[in-house]
Amino acid sequence: MKGKIYLVATPIGNLEDITFRAINVLKEVDVIAAEDTRHTLKLLNYYNISKPLISYHRHNEETKADILIEKVLNGENIAIVTDAGTPGISDPGEEIVKEAIKNEIDVVAIPGACALINALIVSGVNTRQFSFYGFLPLNKKLRKNTFDKILKENKTVILYEAPHKLQKTLVDILENIGDINCVIAKELTKIHEEISRNKVSNLIDKFKEPKGEYIIILDLNNIEVQEEKIEEKTIEEQYEYYKNQGLEKKEIIKKIAKNKNVPKNEIYQKFC
Repeated sequence: MKGKIYLVATPIGNLEDITFRAINVLKEVDVIAAEDTRHTLKLLNYYNISKPLISYHRHNEETKADILIEKVLNGENIAIVTDAGTPGISDPGEEIVKEAIKNEIDVVAIPGACALINALIVSGVNTRQFSFYGFLPLNKKLRKNTFDKILKENKTVILYEAPHKLQKTLVDILENIGDINCVIAKELTKIHEEISRNKVSNLIDKFKEPKGEYIIILDLNNIEVQEEKIEEKTIEEQYEYYKNQGLEKKEIIKKIAKNKNVPKNEIYQKFC
């Protein structure tokens, strides 16, 4: 008889943020596959759980997935855990689920903490619709393409970012999307938890030497409202606004001329 694979959500900071069900599953499974066995051992020790641990992370997913699947086919139950949060969300888990489905193995989600959801609900930004982009690509072309997609969202957008890349990402947001309202959640559920709400430009100044883990929430819900009010701005301010949104000069001139109700040539002469 086949075993099962359990995707067990673990705390994102505070060790008490785990469900009774998750603790029971970790106690009952035969093996726990962990992103970092040393990190997971701290959680297990806290709850007096002793189980065999197998290292399962981004760099060995393909090779270890086969081993884990074989164990489950032989009747063992396995829990998949990451260092923090829900497996499969910008963390290992997705690949083994695909393999489990191929092998007709039951996959059971054990819900719990998820950093992006916790950040969203305290952000004060629209929660009805949102897009999650995880960590942005490092490749310049892919990164630019991603920003182009984000710019068209017109809804709440959530990103993850490492501390040493936060400053550059905020600068890129300012240059590619504009000086929009933004929320940065730092070290959620931990001692130094902090929620910062401000314009992107102000947050760049604030987080010059960041430490910890960060979630960036971009408020793109009011882009249309912003454009309605832009006709009140000067021609120069409008130009910068549209430039920061990534529009070409020709398109910018067309929009400004429409906002100001003047011929395009009049605007063209100012910037060409």
